[in-house]
Amino acid sequence: MSYEMWTEKYRPKTLDEIVNQREIVERLKSFVEAKNVPHCIFAGPPGTGKTTAALCLAHDLYGEGYREYIMELNASDERGINVVRETVKTFARTRSIGEVSFKILILDEADNMTADAQQALRRTMERYTETARFILIANYSGKIIEPIQSRCAPFRFTYLPREDIVERIRYICKNENVEILDDGIDAILEISEGDLRKTINILQAAASVGKPINAEVVYSVVGRANPYDVREMIIRAMNGDFIGARDKLREMILKYGLAGSDIIRQVHREIFRLNIPDRWKVKLADVIGEIDYRLIQGSSEEIQLSALLAKLTEAGHEIKRGL
Repeated sequence: MSYEMWTEKYRPKTLDEIVNQREIVERLKSFVEAKNVPHCIFAGPPGTGKTTAALCLAHDLYGEGYREYIMELNASDERGINVVRETVKTFARTRSIGEVSFKILILDEADNMTADAQQALRRTMERYTETARFILIANYSGKIIEPIQSRCAPFRFTYLPREDIVERIRYICKNENVEILDDGIDAILEISEGDLRKTINILQAAASVGKPINAEVVYSVVGRANPYDVREMIIRAMNGDFIGARDKLREMILKYGLAGSDIIRQVHREIFRLNIPDRWKVKLADVIGEIDYRLIQGSSEEIQLSALLAKLTEAGHEIKRGL
């Protein structure tokens, strides 16, 4: 079992190694062949390969010593106007020595930059295009001001397909000599929701237990209830067994150490898998939303979750009556 973080160990090093995102990869390869890169915005959900694609582009463009030609800044930590005026401008104004005449500045989480910092960045991008190219990485490109967007080539990353994530999980498990069962893979996929970075982190956490990775191990290491337990609690309530459902709720809280908001999210997901009329799914979704709002406002978790089970019990009674 390696102590190295698997997310770094199995991060692709070149564009050819990137999982999925084939259209984006082909566009980036054309930049490498031309040895010319425009300002870019990499936008999309977390864990879909945005930062990795930027680093792979730099690797293929500059070679093994690419780290000398790039600067990485995380805008979540350094997002003020002074950083743009000092750190970014100092890097951008110096010319690259080598076959490629420009350097690359990778600005991660650029959508968290202040408006003033973005305005300063816009001017820097205009003045130093000859010596530096900017790759802005964002989860929400709409938070980046329009003048910057108009100066950049957009790249939209999407969640990875299930089959690609499963293939990556099996590849890592084979290399790390970790035994994983099919229900363990399904549990990881349900929790990660297409985020490959999150997938690998969960996989390493589950492997550290030292047992074959099954669903129970996965849910225990991430602090999530097994969906079967959540579904059992809901069915008990809708069958009129309010006390039994409440006991199941308390059992899950003690077993998994769950917060009220975690349980609410899982109940919301399971409601839409129940075999009940669609109009009742709508009503119950509305009830869950109200309970979630009350929890955010600081209401008692035990009281609000009990109220939710009471609503489920009432709904089950009315559904049986055909109302």
